Amino acid sequence: MKRVLSFILSLFLFCGLANAAQPQYRAVLVADIDSGRVLYNENANELNYPASLTKIMTLYLTFDALEHKRLHLDDYLIVSNYAANAQPVKLGLAAGSKITVEDAIKAVAVHSANDVARVLAENLQGGKEGNFANLMTRVANEIGLKNTNFENSSGLPNDDHLSTARDIALLSMAVYKHFPQYWKYFGIKSWTYNGKTYTNGNRLLGTYPGCDGMKTGFTNKSKYSLVATAKRDGHHLIAVVLGAENKDVRANIAMKMLNLGFSKMGKANTNYVAPVVQTKTVAPTKTNPVVKYATDKKSNNDNTTSYASGGAGVQFGAFSTYNAAQAQVNKVKSATGLNAQIQQSDNGLYRVRVNGLSESAAQSAKNSALANGIDCYIFH
Repeated sequence: MKRVLSFILSLFLFCGLANAAQPQYRAVLVADIDSGRVLYNENANELNYPASLTKIMTLYLTFDALEHKRLHLDDYLIVSNYAANAQPVKLGLAAGSKITVEDAIKAVAVHSANDVARVLAENLQGGKEGNFANLMTRVANEIGLKNTNFENSSGLPNDDHLSTARDIALLSMAVYKHFPQYWKYFGIKSWTYNGKTYTNGNRLLGTYPGCDGMKTGFTNKSKYSLVATAKRDGHHLIAVVLGAENKDVRANIAMKMLNLGFSKMGKANTNYVAPVVQTKTVAPTKTNPVVKYATDKKSNNDNTTSYASGGAGVQFGAFSTYNAAQAQVNKVKSATGLNAQIQQSDNGLYRVRVNGLSESAAQSAKNSALANGIDCYIFH
């Protein structure tokens, strides 16, 4: 009887979404963050303008710089004249002024400030936003985004600045899995800076049960877009809505997508399978072409491999439930021979990690995991 009721609810939500809302948006997708499994999508691979959802990648690269000590949260960033002239959504920073890295993150995550996105871009990549945009596209390709091209750090209009709902979902998952310690910034409801309070445009924060992030976007061409994530009953889902008619529509569709996704959890999957993020790499300091990791080789599954001790480690994902983390531990053991440990982070996520490896051993473990489809990255 429960299965029948669940099926009826799922069918009702599906029909309501398809019939009532389809003309009001361009693309939608809902997926399970832990597994990458897509639960429903429409037009998820069609090109769209991402608008300020672009800033998810700007922050991804900022978090990467923090992770590898190229930046610190209390560092000050200088505002250029070019950054100060950004329009239309901005903090209004004066050229020559300074802002801390942490305030810059909050300004971008909460207020979607275009001037601050430029500040981050210029300070991270040689003083030119164009160089940073090249880096954004390169790293996007490296982490599995197949149909994304960035022309700037903010998402301001550009005909060649394009992405898809699928790619935006993968990017958002990569932020969550690669930098869980910084995920909290996407869930800030309001933030006060220089005496002025800015409210997050994500209406689901504080209104939709379990919503913990993530980012809004709008330009005249892109219309209204939203990435929203929520936890419920041990599941963590992500919804992407692109090209909605207005703010109300994007919020309502995101809620319906999440409801539909939660109704499907625990049931047989649809025919859609989300591509797994391929690899997390250190953000390059130059934009020269790089050799991508091969993902079609099988490991030798030699569980007797000896790994010398050292100061490196490998993280094989961060999960919202202990059981999901334990399943990953078993996969890592099979693929690399390593006995990974589950470590709970401050934000409640369960990280699957191996510590105390040499650089060569960490790289070997990473390559073995990637060859078996396990997303991971090296940390120090």
